Amino acid sequence: HQSSIGWAGGVISAKHRLFHFLTTLRRSYATITLLFIQLIVFFSAVNTDFCTIFSQEYINLLLSIYFFVLGILALSHTMSPFMNRFFPDNLAIKQYQLLFTQGSGESKEEIVNYEFDTKDLVCLAISSVVGVWYVLKKHWVANNLFGLAFALNGVELLHLNNVSTGCILLGGLFVYDVFWVFGTNVMVTVAKSFEAPIKLVFPQDLLERGLEASNFAMLGLGDVVIPGIFIALLLRFDVSLKKNTRTYFYTSFLAYIFGLGLTIFVMHMYKHAQPALLYLVPACVGFPVLVALVKGELTEMFSYESADEVLPHTPRLTHFPTVSGSPASLANSMQSSPSSPRRRRHTPADM
Repeated sequence: HQSSIGWAGGVISAKHRLFHFLTTLRRSYATITLLFIQLIVFFSAVNTDFCTIFSQEYINLLLSIYFFVLGILALSHTMSPFMNRFFPDNLAIKQYQLLFTQGSGESKEEIVNYEFDTKDLVCLAISSVVGVWYVLKKHWVANNLFGLAFALNGVELLHLNNVSTGCILLGGLFVYDVFWVFGTNVMVTVAKSFEAPIKLVFPQDLLERGLEASNFAMLGLGDVVIPGIFIALLLRFDVSLKKNTRTYFYTSFLAYIFGLGLTIFVMHMYKHAQPALLYLVPACVGFPVLVALVKGELTEMFSYESADEVLPHTPRLTHFPTVSGSPASLANSMQSSPSSPRRRRHTPADM
């Protein structure tokens, strides 16, 4: 009996690795697709002859289709936790399940098992309306809704393990951003030429023209996500200290606001595009490090590893697909574990 459980556990471990491999492979396809689009955009900006093959009109069409699909999914996922506040308690919430299997009998295996409910369908419908609005009008409000959804999902999905890695990442992107903005016109050209929700736009003539504003200042999503994942790391560091304070999180958050305000000030002062990371990186790294130095926690900050640190209400993947009737399912039935949904659920407490 024990040997059977041990053998089944080995099968489960192998399936876990296979599942992670397939997940990584799917993400790689998405990454390759996005990289291909970015290469087209880059060469179109630096090489005018390249535009004869891939014109700006076709590139904008490709970007619109690509971000239309991704934007709907990202915005729906972002809206889901808030939807609980708007649904009345007496309204019946129906549960649905989308199931795809491969094979039959002993060899049947789950490919997709997606559980959702009425609130998710409402979020998807609202996001689809925003998506159609964006594709047809390219309105700055729709652009910002998609951009914020991408940024929030990016901060949720990307994680840094330690402060040293975060400092190296921010330092490298600091140099990258300064070079491509001041050293060349590629960054500015791409931002102005191609219509995609890869940036947040702020209308400078909002008071004069209202929602029909046309003169915009832009902030790339990378200037939100990259400092955002570093700020999230400092929040986990605050939790690890077990002092019921969020000193480093609030310090880095206020530092981000200060750096962004300084970027806007310098941009208006010199009337020239500014690399936001030039001001955000020193602020987001310098202020928390200075606070840690004053509090005598600098060593703890740079020795902190967030691999085992879990924030309260942080969703985690707890289910892996199993083959019906296999030793893996036998072992699952022998081991008592709390059942959890296959898709990450969010409640208002998650926010």
